[in-house]
Amino acid sequence: MEHDPGVADLIRLYLTREGYRVRLVTDPKTAAGLARTLRPDAIVLDLTAGVHREVAEAAGPAVVVSVVPPGMTAPAGPTVPRPFSPRVLLATLGRALRGHQVAAPRQDVLRAGAIVLDARTRSVTVAGVPKALTAMEFDLLAFLMSHPGRVFARDQLLVAVWGDTEAAGVRTVDVHIAQLRAKLGAGSPLRTVRGVGYVADR
Repeated sequence: MEHDPGVADLIRLYLTREGYRVRLVTDPKTAAGLARTLRPDAIVLDLTAGVHREVAEAAGPAVVVSVVPPGMTAPAGPTVPRPFSPRVLLATLGRALRGHQVAAPRQDVLRAGAIVLDARTRSVTVAGVPKALTAMEFDLLAFLMSHPGRVFARDQLLVAVWGDTEAAGVRTVDVHIAQLRAKLGAGSPLRTVRGVGYVADR
């Protein structure tokens, strides 16, 4: 989370180039909720936003790298003094992740019945038959399958998968779910919970 949009875009660019999957948040009010929903491996947190404690607690076992402005007391854990070089941030984040035992390592291969999703190759098969999914369809399916049995509201899915509740309306989620069901067929694990949202059954 970074309060300066220009700096935030620069951080996202560098992290993406290094292979990180990035969700950018500039609104402090949504930071803790997003951390709780996504359960990320790491968070880069700008202390000037003033929500360090809430976000760090919501992030659970995630590595929290704090960007600390001049004159501000640094919290425990890895920190990067501001102003900072993106390369210094990358190095600090890399060291912190290597030295941190993540409580729940990401599964690269997810299964639900005859459906197999491989995050390494971004491929999905149904009973061994490859299925062509769009990037957003894949990300939505991967997110739901990585949280089997957990029900997510549409706005939660918008934040988790699209990264922004304003860029796309809740109808977008419904459309993508319908497209996934059509492509996955009768074996689709996606289920509607009326009045709440969607869940991927185990």
